Amino acid sequence: MKSWALVDLPFFEPRHETVAATAKAWIGPGHLTRPVRLLEEARQIVRSFAGTGLLDIVVPHAERGETVFDVRAICIAREALAYQNVLADAMFTMQGLGTALIGLHGTSEQKSRYLPPARAGESIAALAISEPDAGSDVAAIATSARMDDDGFVLDGHKTWISNAGIADHYIVLARTEEAPGARGLSAFIVDAGTPGLSTAPIDLIVPHPIGSLTFDACRVPKSALLGERGQGFKLAMATFDYFRPSVGAAAVGAARRALDESIRRVRERRMFGRSMAQLEGVQAKLADMTVDVETAALSVYRAAWHKDTRGLRGSLEASIAKLVATEAAQRVVDSAVQLFGGAGIVEGGIIGQLYREVRPMRIYEGASEVQKLVIARSVLAGACP
Repeated sequence: MKSWALVDLPFFEPRHETVAATAKAWIGPGHLTRPVRLLEEARQIVRSFAGTGLLDIVVPHAERGETVFDVRAICIAREALAYQNVLADAMFTMQGLGTALIGLHGTSEQKSRYLPPARAGESIAALAISEPDAGSDVAAIATSARMDDDGFVLDGHKTWISNAGIADHYIVLARTEEAPGARGLSAFIVDAGTPGLSTAPIDLIVPHPIGSLTFDACRVPKSALLGERGQGFKLAMATFDYFRPSVGAAAVGAARRALDESIRRVRERRMFGRSMAQLEGVQAKLADMTVDVETAALSVYRAAWHKDTRGLRGSLEASIAKLVATEAAQRVVDSAVQLFGGAGIVEGGIIGQLYREVRPMRIYEGASEVQKLVIARSVLAGACP
Protein backbone atom coordinates (compact mmCIF):
# COMPACT_ATOMS: atom_id res chain seq x y z
CA MET A 1 0.00 0.00 0.00
CA LYS A 2 1.64 3.18 -1.22
CA SER A 3 -0.75 5.88 -0.08
CA TRP A 4 1.37 6.95 2.85
CA ALA A 5 3.82 8.87 0.71
CA LEU A 6 1.22 11.61 1.12
CA VAL A 7 2.22 11.99 4.76
CA ASP A 8 5.41 13.65 3.51
CA LEU A 9 3.38 16.54 2.10
CA PRO A 10 3.16 19.85 4.00
CA PHE A 11 -0.48 19.14 4.87
CA PHE A 12 0.66 16.82 7.66
CA GLU A 13 2.46 16.91 10.99
CA PRO A 14 4.60 14.20 12.63
CA ARG A 15 1.68 12.79 14.63
CA HIS A 16 -0.10 11.88 11.41
CA GLU A 17 2.61 9.35 10.59
CA THR A 18 1.60 7.46 13.73
CA VAL A 19 -2.06 7.56 12.71
CA ALA A 20 -1.15 6.22 9.26
CA ALA A 21 0.92 3.37 10.70
CA THR A 22 -1.76 2.42 13.23
CA ALA A 23 -4.58 2.41 10.69
CA LYS A 24 -2.55 0.49 8.16
CA ALA A 25 -1.61 -2.13 10.79
CA TRP A 26 -5.23 -2.73 11.87
CA ILE A 27 -6.38 -6.27 11.21
CA GLY A 28 -10.05 -6.88 11.78
CA PRO A 29 -12.06 -10.07 12.09
CA GLY A 30 -12.23 -12.44 9.15
CA HIS A 31 -14.83 -11.39 6.60
CA LEU A 32 -18.13 -13.16 7.20
CA THR A 33 -19.77 -13.58 3.83
CA ARG A 34 -23.17 -14.89 4.88
CA PRO A 35 -25.62 -11.95 5.10
CA VAL A 36 -27.22 -13.41 8.23
CA ARG A 37 -23.94 -12.77 10.06
CA LEU A 38 -23.48 -9.17 8.92
CA LEU A 39 -24.56 -7.67 12.23
CA GLU A 40 -22.18 -9.97 14.07
CA GLU A 41 -19.32 -8.91 11.81
CA ALA A 42 -20.12 -5.24 12.31
CA ARG A 43 -20.02 -5.61 16.09
CA GLN A 44 -16.76 -7.57 15.90
CA ILE A 45 -15.18 -4.81 13.85
CA VAL A 46 -16.11 -2.13 16.39
CA ARG A 47 -14.73 -4.27 19.20
CA SER A 48 -11.53 -4.87 17.23
CA PHE A 49 -10.80 -1.13 17.27
CA ALA A 50 -10.54 -1.19 21.07
CA GLY A 51 -7.00 -0.63 22.27
CA THR A 52 -5.73 0.58 18.89
CA GLY A 53 -6.40 4.25 19.58
CA LEU A 54 -8.32 4.59 16.31
CA LEU A 55 -11.62 5.38 18.00
CA ASP A 56 -9.94 8.21 19.94
CA ILE A 57 -9.72 9.97 16.57
CA VAL A 58 -13.50 10.05 16.04
CA VAL A 59 -14.66 9.99 19.68
CA PRO A 60 -12.46 12.57 21.45
CA HIS A 61 -12.29 12.66 25.25
CA ALA A 62 -14.89 15.43 25.43
CA GLU A 63 -15.76 14.48 28.98
CA ARG A 64 -12.23 15.70 29.80
CA GLY A 65 -12.59 18.83 27.70
CA GLU A 66 -10.96 17.47 24.52
CA THR A 67 -13.42 18.40 21.78
CA VAL A 68 -11.20 19.18 18.79
CA PHE A 69 -11.38 16.82 15.81
CA ASP A 70 -8.21 16.22 13.80
CA VAL A 71 -9.79 16.01 10.35
CA ARG A 72 -6.51 15.01 8.72
CA ALA A 73 -6.22 12.07 11.11
CA ILE A 74 -9.81 11.03 10.38
CA CYS A 75 -9.09 11.11 6.65
CA ILE A 76 -5.85 9.14 6.97
CA ALA A 77 -7.60 6.46 9.03
CA ARG A 78 -10.53 6.23 6.63
CA GLU A 79 -8.31 5.87 3.59
CA ALA A 80 -6.38 3.03 5.24
CA LEU A 81 -9.48 1.24 6.51
CA ALA A 82 -11.39 1.56 3.23
CA TYR A 83 -8.36 0.17 1.40
CA GLN A 84 -8.66 -2.96 3.54
CA ASN A 85 -12.38 -3.26 4.30
CA VAL A 86 -15.07 -0.71 3.43
CA LEU A 87 -17.36 -2.08 6.14
CA ALA A 88 -14.63 -1.38 8.71
CA ASP A 89 -14.40 2.18 7.42
CA ALA A 90 -18.17 2.58 7.82
CA MET A 91 -18.21 1.27 11.38
CA PHE A 92 -15.27 3.48 12.33
CA THR A 93 -16.95 6.56 10.89
CA MET A 94 -20.35 5.93 12.44
CA GLN A 95 -18.77 5.83 15.91
CA GLY A 96 -17.82 9.43 15.20
CA LEU A 97 -20.99 10.63 13.51
CA GLY A 98 -23.09 9.04 16.24
CA THR A 99 -21.20 10.76 19.04
CA ALA A 100 -19.90 14.05 17.60
CA LEU A 101 -22.94 16.11 18.60
CA ILE A 102 -22.67 14.74 22.13
CA GLY A 103 -18.98 15.61 22.33
CA LEU A 104 -19.43 19.08 20.91
CA HIS A 105 -22.74 20.12 22.45
CA GLY A 106 -23.76 17.60 25.10
CA THR A 107 -24.05 18.13 28.82
CA SER A 108 -21.44 16.73 31.19
CA GLU A 109 -23.78 13.87 32.04
CA GLN A 110 -24.42 13.05 28.38
CA LYS A 111 -20.71 13.04 27.60
CA SER A 112 -19.83 10.84 30.57
CA ARG A 113 -22.60 8.36 29.80
CA TYR A 114 -22.21 7.89 26.05
CA LEU A 115 -18.67 8.71 24.98
CA PRO A 116 -16.43 6.33 26.98
CA PRO A 117 -18.23 3.10 25.93
CA ALA A 118 -18.35 4.25 22.29
CA ARG A 119 -14.65 5.08 22.35
CA ALA A 120 -13.88 1.68 23.92
CA GLY A 121 -15.82 -0.18 21.22
CA GLU A 122 -18.32 -1.41 23.81
CA SER A 123 -21.34 0.42 22.39
CA ILE A 124 -22.38 1.27 18.85
CA ALA A 125 -23.53 4.74 17.82
CA ALA A 126 -25.79 5.97 15.04
CA LEU A 127 -27.04 9.23 13.53
CA ALA A 128 -30.65 9.34 12.34
CA ILE A 129 -31.43 12.21 9.99
CA SER A 130 -32.71 10.95 6.62
CA GLU A 131 -36.40 10.31 6.01
CA PRO A 132 -38.40 9.02 3.04
CA ASP A 133 -38.99 12.63 1.92
CA ALA A 134 -35.95 14.27 3.52
CA GLY A 135 -32.57 13.03 2.37
CA SER A 136 -30.25 15.71 1.05
CA ASP A 137 -32.96 18.25 1.93
CA VAL A 138 -32.59 18.02 5.71
CA ALA A 139 -34.87 21.01 6.23
CA ALA A 140 -37.79 18.86 5.04
CA ILE A 141 -37.62 16.56 8.09
CA ALA A 142 -41.12 15.70 9.34
CA THR A 143 -40.43 13.53 12.39
CA SER A 144 -41.89 15.48 15.30
CA ALA A 145 -40.85 15.89 18.92
CA ARG A 146 -43.75 17.20 20.98
CA MET A 147 -42.91 18.49 24.45
CA ASP A 148 -45.02 17.50 27.43
CA ASP A 149 -44.58 17.70 31.19
CA ASP A 150 -42.19 14.74 31.38
CA GLY A 151 -40.08 15.27 28.27
CA PHE A 152 -40.60 14.84 24.55
CA VAL A 153 -42.74 12.46 22.50
CA LEU A 154 -41.29 11.50 19.10
CA ASP A 155 -43.41 10.40 16.15
CA GLY A 156 -42.22 9.75 12.61
CA HIS A 157 -40.07 7.63 10.36
CA LYS A 158 -36.36 7.62 9.52
CA THR A 159 -34.73 5.61 6.73
CA TRP A 160 -31.27 4.83 5.34
CA ILE A 161 -29.92 4.88 8.88
CA SER A 162 -26.53 3.20 9.24
CA ASN A 163 -26.35 0.87 12.26
CA ALA A 164 -30.14 0.74 12.56
CA GLY A 165 -30.93 -2.32 14.62
CA ILE A 166 -27.49 -2.72 16.18
CA ALA A 167 -26.85 0.75 17.61
CA ASP A 168 -27.03 1.26 21.36
CA HIS A 169 -28.10 4.88 20.89
CA TYR A 170 -29.26 7.15 18.07
CA ILE A 171 -28.78 10.89 17.59
CA VAL A 172 -32.13 11.90 16.10
CA LEU A 173 -33.14 15.13 14.38
CA ALA A 174 -36.81 15.93 14.90
CA ARG A 175 -39.10 18.92 14.43
CA THR A 176 -39.89 20.93 17.56
CA GLU A 177 -41.57 23.76 15.62
CA GLU A 178 -39.60 26.76 16.91
CA ALA A 179 -39.70 28.09 13.34
CA PRO A 180 -40.40 26.85 9.80
CA GLY A 181 -37.87 24.72 7.92
CA ALA A 182 -34.39 24.09 9.25
CA ARG A 183 -34.81 26.46 12.20
CA GLY A 184 -37.48 24.23 13.71
CA LEU A 185 -35.30 21.15 14.23
CA SER A 186 -33.77 19.85 17.45
CA ALA A 187 -31.41 16.97 18.24
CA PHE A 188 -32.12 14.18 20.74
CA ILE A 189 -30.35 11.12 22.11
CA VAL A 190 -32.62 8.08 21.90
CA ASP A 191 -31.47 4.84 23.49
CA ALA A 192 -32.08 1.56 21.71
CA GLY A 193 -34.92 -0.29 23.38
CA THR A 194 -36.84 2.87 24.24
CA PRO A 195 -40.58 2.01 24.08
CA GLY A 196 -42.08 3.30 20.86
CA LEU A 197 -38.86 2.89 18.84
CA SER A 198 -38.72 0.05 16.33
CA THR A 199 -36.27 -0.82 13.55
CA ALA A 200 -36.40 -2.70 10.27
CA PRO A 201 -33.41 -3.74 8.12
CA ILE A 202 -32.79 -2.66 4.53
CA ASP A 203 -30.77 -4.96 2.28
CA LEU A 204 -28.19 -3.17 0.14
CA ILE A 205 -26.00 -4.38 -2.71
CA VAL A 206 -23.07 -4.22 -0.29
CA PRO A 207 -22.70 -5.64 3.23
CA HIS A 208 -23.71 -2.73 5.45
CA PRO A 209 -25.93 -2.59 8.54
CA ILE A 210 -28.63 -0.13 7.57
CA GLY A 211 -32.35 0.19 8.06
CA SER A 212 -35.31 2.31 9.05
CA LEU A 213 -36.50 3.62 12.40
CA THR A 214 -40.11 4.19 13.39
CA PHE A 215 -41.07 6.40 16.32
CA ASP A 216 -44.58 5.74 17.60
CA ALA A 217 -45.27 7.85 20.67
CA CYS A 218 -41.63 7.30 21.63
CA ARG A 219 -41.11 9.12 24.91
CA VAL A 220 -37.69 10.48 25.93
CA PRO A 221 -36.80 12.59 28.98
CA LYS A 222 -35.95 16.28 28.80
CA SER A 223 -32.32 15.30 29.41
CA ALA A 224 -32.29 13.64 25.97
CA LEU A 225 -32.24 17.06 24.25
CA LEU A 226 -28.84 17.87 22.71
CA GLY A 227 -27.96 21.53 22.77
CA GLU A 228 -30.77 24.06 22.52
CA ARG A 229 -34.17 23.60 20.93
CA GLY A 230 -34.27 24.74 17.30
CA GLN A 231 -30.51 24.35 16.85
CA GLY A 232 -30.48 20.76 15.57
CA PHE A 233 -29.93 21.59 11.90
CA LYS A 234 -27.08 23.96 12.67
CA LEU A 235 -25.39 21.42 14.94
CA ALA A 236 -25.75 18.59 12.43
CA MET A 237 -24.36 20.63 9.54
CA ALA A 238 -21.36 21.68 11.63
CA THR A 239 -20.70 18.01 12.34
CA PHE A 240 -20.81 17.13 8.65
CA ASP A 241 -18.22 19.83 7.98
CA TYR A 242 -15.79 17.77 10.08
CA PHE A 243 -16.63 14.43 8.48
CA ARG A 244 -17.55 15.21 4.85
CA PRO A 245 -13.93 15.44 3.60
CA SER A 246 -13.37 11.98 5.06
CA VAL A 247 -15.98 10.48 2.72
CA GLY A 248 -13.57 11.46 -0.02
CA ALA A 249 -10.75 9.80 1.91
CA ALA A 250 -12.67 6.53 2.02
CA ALA A 251 -13.23 6.82 -1.72
CA VAL A 252 -9.49 7.35 -2.21
CA GLY A 253 -8.77 4.21 -0.18
CA ALA A 254 -11.12 2.09 -2.26
CA ALA A 255 -9.82 3.58 -5.52
CA ARG A 256 -6.21 3.02 -4.50
CA ARG A 257 -6.99 -0.63 -3.72
CA ALA A 258 -8.59 -1.01 -7.15
CA LEU A 259 -5.53 0.56 -8.78
CA ASP A 260 -3.09 -1.68 -6.90
CA GLU A 261 -5.12 -4.79 -7.75
CA SER A 262 -5.21 -3.72 -11.39
CA ILE A 263 -1.44 -3.25 -11.52
CA ARG A 264 -0.96 -6.77 -10.14
CA ARG A 265 -3.48 -8.14 -12.63
CA VAL A 266 -1.93 -6.65 -15.76
CA ARG A 267 1.58 -7.66 -14.70
CA GLU A 268 0.54 -11.28 -14.23
CA ARG A 269 -1.83 -11.79 -17.16
CA ARG A 270 -0.68 -12.34 -20.71
CA MET A 271 -2.60 -11.31 -23.81
CA PHE A 272 -1.66 -11.58 -27.48
CA GLY A 273 1.62 -13.18 -26.56
CA ARG A 274 2.81 -10.59 -24.07
CA SER A 275 2.05 -9.14 -20.67
CA MET A 276 -1.03 -6.94 -20.48
CA ALA A 277 1.20 -4.32 -18.86
CA GLN A 278 3.02 -3.91 -22.17
CA LEU A 279 -0.13 -2.93 -24.07
CA GLU A 280 -0.33 0.82 -24.70
CA GLY A 281 -4.08 0.92 -24.15
CA VAL A 282 -3.66 -0.70 -20.74
CA GLN A 283 -0.86 1.72 -19.85
CA ALA A 284 -3.06 4.67 -20.79
CA LYS A 285 -5.86 3.39 -18.58
CA LEU A 286 -3.49 2.91 -15.65
CA ALA A 287 -2.21 6.46 -16.15
CA ASP A 288 -5.75 7.85 -16.03
CA MET A 289 -6.50 5.82 -12.90
CA THR A 290 -3.34 7.04 -11.19
CA VAL A 291 -4.08 10.69 -11.98
CA ASP A 292 -7.62 10.28 -10.62
CA VAL A 293 -6.39 8.71 -7.37
CA GLU A 294 -3.66 11.26 -6.70
CA THR A 295 -5.80 14.27 -7.66
CA ALA A 296 -8.57 13.02 -5.39
CA ALA A 297 -6.15 12.48 -2.51
CA LEU A 298 -4.73 15.98 -2.82
CA SER A 299 -8.23 17.47 -2.86
CA VAL A 300 -9.22 15.53 0.25
CA TYR A 301 -6.15 16.33 2.31
CA ARG A 302 -6.19 19.98 1.30
CA ALA A 303 -9.77 20.21 2.60
CA ALA A 304 -8.80 18.43 5.82
CA TRP A 305 -5.81 20.74 6.30
CA HIS A 306 -8.03 23.77 5.70
CA LYS A 307 -10.53 22.64 8.33
CA ASP A 308 -7.80 21.86 10.87
CA THR A 309 -5.74 25.01 10.45
CA ARG A 310 -8.06 27.83 9.40
CA GLY A 311 -10.70 27.51 12.11
CA LEU A 312 -13.51 28.04 9.60
CA ARG A 313 -16.40 25.85 8.52
CA GLY A 314 -14.67 24.80 5.31
CA SER A 315 -17.93 23.78 3.64
CA LEU A 316 -16.72 24.70 0.17
CA GLU A 317 -13.46 22.76 0.47
CA ALA A 318 -15.28 19.77 1.98
CA SER A 319 -17.79 19.69 -0.87
CA ILE A 320 -15.05 19.91 -3.49
CA ALA A 321 -13.17 17.06 -1.80
CA LYS A 322 -16.19 14.78 -1.58
CA LEU A 323 -17.29 15.48 -5.15
CA VAL A 324 -13.84 15.08 -6.72
CA ALA A 325 -12.89 11.96 -4.76
CA THR A 326 -16.11 9.97 -5.01
CA GLU A 327 -16.55 10.66 -8.72
CA ALA A 328 -12.89 9.78 -9.34
CA ALA A 329 -13.22 6.56 -7.35
CA GLN A 330 -16.17 5.51 -9.48
CA ARG A 331 -14.12 5.99 -12.64
CA VAL A 332 -11.11 4.16 -11.23
CA VAL A 333 -13.07 1.13 -10.06
CA ASP A 334 -14.99 0.99 -13.34
CA SER A 335 -11.67 0.95 -15.19
CA ALA A 336 -10.47 -1.84 -12.90
CA VAL A 337 -13.50 -3.92 -13.89
CA GLN A 338 -12.57 -3.46 -17.55
CA LEU A 339 -8.97 -4.50 -16.93
CA PHE A 340 -10.08 -7.59 -15.02
CA GLY A 341 -12.64 -8.53 -17.66
CA GLY A 342 -14.95 -11.34 -16.59
CA ALA A 343 -12.99 -11.78 -13.36
CA GLY A 344 -14.03 -8.27 -12.40
CA ILE A 345 -17.70 -9.20 -12.06
CA VAL A 346 -17.34 -12.54 -10.28
CA GLU A 347 -19.25 -12.75 -6.99
CA GLY A 348 -16.80 -12.63 -4.10
CA GLY A 349 -14.04 -11.00 -6.12
CA ILE A 350 -12.39 -7.87 -4.73
CA ILE A 351 -13.03 -5.72 -7.83
CA GLY A 352 -16.72 -6.57 -8.02
CA GLN A 353 -16.98 -5.86 -4.31
CA LEU A 354 -15.29 -2.48 -4.70
CA TYR A 355 -17.58 -1.64 -7.61
CA ARG A 356 -20.62 -2.06 -5.37
CA GLU A 357 -19.02 -0.36 -2.37
CA VAL A 358 -17.87 2.78 -4.17
CA ARG A 359 -21.23 3.55 -5.77
CA PRO A 360 -23.06 4.62 -2.56
CA MET A 361 -20.28 7.09 -1.72
CA ARG A 362 -21.59 9.39 -4.43
CA ILE A 363 -24.93 9.54 -2.59
CA TYR A 364 -24.55 9.52 1.18
CA GLU A 365 -23.66 12.64 3.18
CA GLY A 366 -24.85 14.76 0.28
CA ALA A 367 -25.14 13.45 -3.29
CA SER A 368 -22.76 14.71 -5.96
CA GLU A 369 -25.47 16.96 -7.35
CA VAL A 370 -25.93 18.61 -3.94
CA GLN A 371 -22.18 19.14 -3.61
CA LYS A 372 -22.23 20.97 -6.95
CA LEU A 373 -24.96 23.26 -5.63
CA VAL A 374 -22.92 24.02 -2.51
CA ILE A 375 -19.83 24.74 -4.60
CA ALA A 376 -21.64 26.95 -7.09
CA ARG A 377 -23.49 28.94 -4.44
CA SER A 378 -20.27 29.45 -2.47
CA VAL A 379 -18.45 30.75 -5.55
CA LEU A 380 -21.36 33.03 -6.48
CA ALA A 381 -21.35 34.39 -2.94
CA GLY A 382 -17.73 35.37 -3.33
CA ALA A 383 -16.00 32.46 -1.57
CA CYS A 384 -12.56 31.63 -2.92
CA PRO A 385 -11.71 27.91 -3.09
